[in-house]
Amino acid sequence: MKQILIQKNILKNNDEIAKANREILKEKEIFTINLLGSPGSGKTSILECIIKYLNSKHRLTVIEGDLYTTRDAERLEKHQVEVVQINTGGACHLDAAMVEKATQNIDIDKLDFLVIENVGNLVCPAAYDLGEDMKITVMSVTEGHDKPLKYPSMFQRSSVVILNKMDIIEYTNFDIDEFYKDVKSLNKDIKVFEVSCITEEGIMELCNYFDSQIASKGGSK
Repeated sequence: MKQILIQKNILKNNDEIAKANREILKEKEIFTINLLGSPGSGKTSILECIIKYLNSKHRLTVIEGDLYTTRDAERLEKHQVEVVQINTGGACHLDAAMVEKATQNIDIDKLDFLVIENVGNLVCPAAYDLGEDMKITVMSVTEGHDKPLKYPSMFQRSSVVILNKMDIIEYTNFDIDEFYKDVKSLNKDIKVFEVSCITEEGIMELCNYFDSQIASKGGSK
């Protein structure tokens, strides 16, 4: 694991750095996602499922954002995937300069699929362009169906929502009809995948979607 400790955030010119990141990733034909969600939504568990099905087909690398620890990165490394850890030192989001620095520790010439797992937060990360192809929000049914309207920016800026922990929805008061109504009112084009990391419901559909997006950027190297 390559670990990068960020002593302070470099916020100035974030959009310019993100644009440069995007141009490099486009040139190298790397499909890149910015994975967002609150702590406990299941971002890392989703990643473990994705790695299980796609790591044999594609060169996949994860940039793992966290405040202080390397625990999620250590979980992912057990699946024989390259991980670059960014510790923000307390900052509640990643920014484009952090991602730029992280990619300097990756052999991007052989990469097909770059996953940036952002710091767990439903507010700040949505505002920062990192140079990704799309933002993807993970939320779980245990968080409540009201999250789209409470945190609209996250859902307005995301291309995909992964609705996780569907295996326990019957034990919650999650109103799925209300959820769809609210999320579509914010972003009519957003795609929703209903999944469970326990039963693997919806996981293959999600992986097939990523597979098609990787292919659209140039396919496996």
